[in-house]
Amino acid sequence: EVQLVESGGGLVQAGGSLRLSCAASGFTFDDYTIGWFRQAPGKEREGVSYLSIGDGSTYYADSVKGRFTISKDNAKNTVHLQMNSLKPEDTAVYYCAAAPRVVARELPITEYPSRGQGTQVTVSS
Repeated sequence: EVQLVESGGGLVQAGGSLRLSCAASGFTFDDYTIGWFRQAPGKEREGVSYLSIGDGSTYYADSVKGRFTISKDNAKNTVHLQMNSLKPEDTAVYYCAAAPRVVARELPITEYPSRGQGTQVTVSS
């Protein structure tokens, strides 16, 4: 059974940083793409970033490019999202999501079949 457990959310002032982590289990880490999407109140879900574990390819939404960095720790089957220069508009619940790599090629991050329970990120102005 695929399990994804997020951690690292919290409250930070604008300009600050947070690091989200997604601990994955129940599948072969290298065969998957793991990503993050977010949802703010009253807004559509937004795919933020993904990392294809096996080949290392990455994607970033324009809204976070240059500020967020996704990385992996193969030894711990964990993906991190380092978020710098945070803005109030980054406030949302952030979800870790996963899909087999060949499936992920055909889906937006927001539709990956497995996801965690989410972690709140709040950026104050």
